[in-house]
Amino acid sequence: MSMRLALAACALASVAACAPLPNQRDRYTRFLTPTAEVSKVIATELAFARAAREDGQWTAFDEYAADGALIFGPNGAIEAKPWLRSQENPPEAVSWEPHRVWSSCDGSLAVTQGGFTDPDGSVGTFNTVWQRQRNGDYRYVFDFGFPQDEAPVAPDMISSAVAVCDAKVETGEPDSAIPLRVSRDGTLAWGFQSVGQGERHYVVWLAGEDGWEQVVNNALAPDAAQ
Repeated sequence: MSMRLALAACALASVAACAPLPNQRDRYTRFLTPTAEVSKVIATELAFARAAREDGQWTAFDEYAADGALIFGPNGAIEAKPWLRSQENPPEAVSWEPHRVWSSCDGSLAVTQGGFTDPDGSVGTFNTVWQRQRNGDYRYVFDFGFPQDEAPVAPDMISSAVAVCDAKVETGEPDSAIPLRVSRDGTLAWGFQSVGQGERHYVVWLAGEDGWEQVVNNALAPDAAQ
């Protein structure tokens, strides 16, 4: 009997020796928990713009589109890939650069906004919603832009904001008249809507310390092209 107790004690001691300490366990948990990757989103946006210049505008838009991605035009949202694959690349691509990035806490969803310049010299603002794929890469699920009389002012540095992971937000989506799509962790929401003959709306909400904050609210008149 004493031998069995001795063997049991040895076995328990071995298990205890192999078990991670509490602080080690916390560290491993942090590695396994999905997190925001703002720098990766920015790098993807910049690579997307470079591909448009080097490989062709519509070729790049097709390459960086997720399955089922939407392009929001004057006539509403259309599925990107079928339309893009029926287009020929223009001789010169539109150029753009990101100015701002917002990300969900878990990094499953991110939104970029910035300025673009068409080859004819017209300027405007673009908005892109990025979704992290199974392989860890980001691909856009929604994209649209609208022209402006003057180019949006480029900041000295790209600004970024990440949703508060334990934000005190009510269960479910923020209160919005526009139907919303929400990140996996429920900390970033976005939505779009077409109204009447070409009027378009696009909104983005981010979970903050005191609840939901609307960080983007674009309302475009019917005559806004792009």
